[in-house]
Amino acid sequence: MRLPYELQLGWRYTRAGRATRRNGFISFISGVSMLGIALGVAALIIVLSVMNGFQKEVRDRMLGVVSHIEIFSRDGQALQSLDDIMAAARKNPEVIGAAPFINTQALIARGEDMKGAIVRGIDPKLEPEVTDTSGIASKGTFDKLVPGEFGIVLGIELARSLFVQPGDKITLVAPGGQVTPAGVVPRLKQFTVVGTFDSGHYEYDSALAMVHEQDAAKVFRLEGPTGIRLKLKDLNEAREVADQLAVSLPGPEFLIRDWTRQNKTWFAAVQVEKRMMFIILTLIVAVAAFNLVSTLVMTVTDKRADIAILRTLGSSPRSIMGIFVVQGAMVGVIGTVAGLLLGLGIAYNIDVIVPFLEQLFHASFLPKDIYLISKMPSDPQQSDIMPIAIISLILAFLATLYPSWRASRVNPAEALRYE
Repeated sequence: MRLPYELQLGWRYTRAGRATRRNGFISFISGVSMLGIALGVAALIIVLSVMNGFQKEVRDRMLGVVSHIEIFSRDGQALQSLDDIMAAARKNPEVIGAAPFINTQALIARGEDMKGAIVRGIDPKLEPEVTDTSGIASKGTFDKLVPGEFGIVLGIELARSLFVQPGDKITLVAPGGQVTPAGVVPRLKQFTVVGTFDSGHYEYDSALAMVHEQDAAKVFRLEGPTGIRLKLKDLNEAREVADQLAVSLPGPEFLIRDWTRQNKTWFAAVQVEKRMMFIILTLIVAVAAFNLVSTLVMTVTDKRADIAILRTLGSSPRSIMGIFVVQGAMVGVIGTVAGLLLGLGIAYNIDVIVPFLEQLFHASFLPKDIYLISKMPSDPQQSDIMPIAIISLILAFLATLYPSWRASRVNPAEALRYE
């Protein structure tokens, strides 16, 4: 099958200069434009993949202590018919785990040190269904929460701020108080620290304490759990499942909250940051793409005689324009494909490349004592890669329009006058 001569000439001009000294500089500029597009596309893919990796890492650590969906009563009191509500929630095909909990605030004191904390009452047998207990604490830590023994598991940062270790005693001060003839006396209860957990998220490690739900109910004078935590197959479906449960659960007295609403500000900030990085790095691709303008203008000037001969042989201005559009598009396509291969190659192997560079330069890019993680995470996503490729191709195509239009306007008589 014979290709149109526009494609053949466009590809020939793209390769021009490799064998002739006359067009060598034009070919060099064309190669620089191609390299610039490739590096811009690769930089975009690598940066967004790393940002996705950090977001996923922080999100997974956060969801080690935060449930995908929470169901609790509007008045903050114990849920009635707890088993029925859990059974109704489990009927949703996306729900794979459910566990009751009590959530309230209190003061934790040891000696003269006192800290505000969120106290969560849990059922140690059901909690592994909704929380990766093995990922945040040593094996058997939560099994030590035995009803009636008033044990407590503290976040690692909270334990450090109180200078306590497993086996130490702390005093929990419940909100409200007990009215006596001497006035209102705060309700105090001594707990034994049976362990600590480390979620990798400072907000929770410094302010969360876990006790058995029965002990929490006694201290805070509740009839039972005030909420239910759910785990889903796909955490990204949390908002849709929450809306479904709002319709399917019996009674209007429930509040249903998913993890995206609990941390709405943080995730919104991450999305804004990703969007700004995308815009900034796209400018790199735009600069490289519009280098094609100078390349094609120089090519048009150099090929005026060729254009004039083609016109005298019967080529239309549209065909002449198509030749140089093909030339610029070839540069854009090759640069974009090369950038995709380079960017994806680095993004998928960043866990090997970064340690090699650290060893080569004797440096640590992510010091373990400063950052939550010591390895560079990467998570390439198709939703980022496809727009990058499309935008790169569009910019390269737009950059070809003006030089191609100029080529189509060349006057054959003027071009051949001095030939």
